[in-house]
Amino acid sequence: MSAGKRYRVLLADDQRDVLDALRILLKSEGLDAKCVESPAAALAALDEQAFDAALIDLNYSRDTTSGREGMQLLQQLREKAPELPVVVMTAWGSIELAVEAVRLGAGDFIEKPWENQRLLSVLRNQIALGESRARSQRLDAANRLMSSADGESFIAEAPAMQPVLELVERVAPSDANVLILGENGCGKGLLARHIHRLSRRAVEPLIKVNMGGIAESVFESEMFGHVRGAFTDAKADRIGRFELADGGTLFLDEIANIPLSQQPKLLRVLEDRELERLGSSRTLSVDVRILSATNADLQQDIRDGKFRKDLLFRLNTVEIHLPSLRERREDILPLARSFLVRHGQRYQRDGIALDEGAERQLMRYDWPGNVRELSHVLERAVLMARRDRIGSDDLGIGTASADVGAAASATPLPDMTLEQAEQMMIRNALDRCSGNIQHTADMLGLSRAALYRRLEKYGMEA
Repeated sequence: MSAGKRYRVLLADDQRDVLDALRILLKSEGLDAKCVESPAAALAALDEQAFDAALIDLNYSRDTTSGREGMQLLQQLREKAPELPVVVMTAWGSIELAVEAVRLGAGDFIEKPWENQRLLSVLRNQIALGESRARSQRLDAANRLMSSADGESFIAEAPAMQPVLELVERVAPSDANVLILGENGCGKGLLARHIHRLSRRAVEPLIKVNMGGIAESVFESEMFGHVRGAFTDAKADRIGRFELADGGTLFLDEIANIPLSQQPKLLRVLEDRELERLGSSRTLSVDVRILSATNADLQQDIRDGKFRKDLLFRLNTVEIHLPSLRERREDILPLARSFLVRHGQRYQRDGIALDEGAERQLMRYDWPGNVRELSHVLERAVLMARRDRIGSDDLGIGTASADVGAAASATPLPDMTLEQAEQMMIRNALDRCSGNIQHTADMLGLSRAALYRRLEKYGMEA
């Protein structure tokens, strides 16, 4: 159990004196209790808020000892909240009843009159198990989301980056929301990961959401989750991105692309730190730090009525402006060498290096696509170079970024798999369209959603 956290326990029993005694006992141990006297009240309480455990009686009607009412309540609780640990309690205990309760999903069994220390020990164990299961579920989902993370290091040696680094050092350890502004491809996602690594939440997950890749129709389900049956295809409960990031950091990339109709819902969660899964009225509390990024002019979007001013106030407690690559030329060669190592390992060309002519070419180029374009150029060079020293001709860069895609597309593709060729085509199209997703999708003959699926599949930045 986490130190300092207040845990909530649902208590269900038809005897008021029993409820009062349990409430006082739990309060002495720092546990908050919600007391109800019937199965219907227990189910209603669960609809209204989340609990860390439930302790329920098996008999409610006078002179009833069968445990049937409690067994039915147990099943209903398990259906409503499968993750909720439930402990059953009765004055008419038997081995058969205990076995049946466990078979139906009870975590443990207590007989009346209870022994205080045993009851508290059972509840603590069940709460800890519930936390562990929830954490494991979140981590599994987070690992699937982050399986395409590229592991790039954050390189910032240029003088233009020093004010950025100084601001990050002051802001990162706090829980302040940060808005990162900068051109397409300048490394806003890398800076967000750097901030997370320096924060007190570094051991918790960093969940990235590309807001431009979420259709308006599934926004609530993606961000807040849904329960089974919430809509036609909701065949199982789903954890939303806010729950996945609970205790950690949520990075909202392309924040300007949030549909206007969904912005009040996001604002409400940012203000209250509470949400309901789609199809559920149960309120969940979340502890999430928000990092966001955009290359758009949000002030102009506010004037145009496309973005809410109050939402911007919640997002930009601190603003960080990330310079373009042409404004931090001292970082070009260190970044290029880092990309060479990474792409060389990926394509089994360890030890490949740049010659002096290639380095001069890299320094002369204006990099309209910024760091992302530099990475793409080096990846192509690793694939295409016939020697272990990359020359200026292998880079394929000229005076315009369109020349890059044209040069690469005309080059034969020796010893490449179909997936590698597809990745190269996507990278070329992104370069030629300066990172514009819709134009890139049109060029490739794909829908916007299909392009995003391929970017996620290959772990490519959108």
